[in-house]
Parts: sequence; C-alpha cells; structure tokens
Amino acid sequence: MDAPVPVIAIDGPSASGKGTVAQRVARSLGYHYLDSGALYRLVALAALWRRISLADVKGLEGIAASLDVVFTNESILLQDQDVTEEIRTEECSRCASGVSACPAVRLALLERQRRCRRLPGLVAEGRDMGSVVFPDARLKVFLTASPEARAERRHKQLKQKGIVATLPLLLQDLRERDERDETRSVAPLKPSPEALWLDTSAMSPEEAVQRILGWYADASSKPAANSI
Repeated sequence: MDAPVPVIAIDGPSASGKGTVAQRVARSLGYHYLDSGALYRLVALAALWRRISLADVKGLEGIAASLDVVFTNESILLQDQDVTEEIRTEECSRCASGVSACPAVRLALLERQRRCRRLPGLVAEGRDMGSVVFPDARLKVFLTASPEARAERRHKQLKQKGIVATLPLLLQDLRERDERDETRSVAPLKPSPEALWLDTSAMSPEEAVQRILGWYADASSKPAANSI
C-alpha cells in the first residue's frame, strides 16, 4: 500500500498562536495548510448574511454542506466576495464558536477537511485535527498559552486593525469560549493522548516553529501509521 500523505495536526484554544505557527511550519516544509477554524467562521458568516439562527440546525447543516468558498494564497472568497477580514471580526468569532458545537455542521465539514490532505503533506490547525479529523497524523501538537497571554495577543491584533477592545472583556470572552469548546458534546477541545504539549506563553512564533519542526523530524524517522 502507498504510504499515507503526512499530516501535522496542531490543535489548541483560540488566540494560542497556532494559526501563525502552523502557516510558518507549512511554509518551511512546502506543505499545504488547512485553517479548519476558517470553515466554521465561513458557516457563521453565511448564517449571519441569511439571518439564520444558530439554533436552526437544519439551516446551518445546509450552509455547511453547500459552502461556496474559494481559498487563494492571499484571500478567502465566500460566494465570490472577499471575506478574509470579515470572518475575523469578534461577532463572527462568537458565532463560529456556537456553530462549531453543532454536530451536523461538524459532520458536514469533516470530508471537506480530509480532502485537503494532498502531497507533499498537510499542516492542519484547529480544535480536533488530531483527535477526530486526522487521527493518524504523523505529528500531533497541542499548542496553548495562558488566558492572559492569549488575551494580550488578541488585543494587539485588534489594535493593529483599528478595532477598540479592552483586555478584561477579551479575557472574559476567551475564557467563556474555552469553556464552550471544552464542554461541547461533540469533538470537545482536548489534546489527543499522544499529542505533544507546547506552551507558547513566553515563546516567540519562530521558537515554536523550530520546536515543532524538530519534533516532526523525529516523528518522520519512525514508521508512519495507517491512513484513515
């Protein structure tokens, strides 16, 4: 049998820095990159556009199953509209957290995510990449940071975009989001038993990248697991 396409699964809570780190790891290896969170944000944004309630399971499932999205190197297009910045707003983030708790939405997006697995390899980041979507990933990383460090990072990001926000409210929002993600009934946020923990509270993105690349080099010297 052909060896499975290698996957690095990077999971972790919101604002832990996994997006930046995953992109840099993918670029270093020449691998494809999957931002699974963007898919849930896109479903949330489409629901907002159509005024579909987060309680409307059938409506959300329909959006997820027929999501008209195109990813390019520079932008994300939803129904031919550039929504690269719009899906990163706080409103969309809060809605995406609710959308991601819907089992029907997660099931509808599962195969779409798995189809991103292409040669020469994939770096996938999200909440359940290693535990659900790619259980046979060559390397699983649980990337985290303290709530305070994550709130400061989010505050800096918003400030750079000219968005006014306060640290106490951001910290409260992150803690509430963590609780929702960790306690949802389907694919809760939790590390796979074999995942390597990486706390980036006092670590630069490049330091985190180098740590993961080192782990991956070690993992690649071992026999690969069977493909899903």
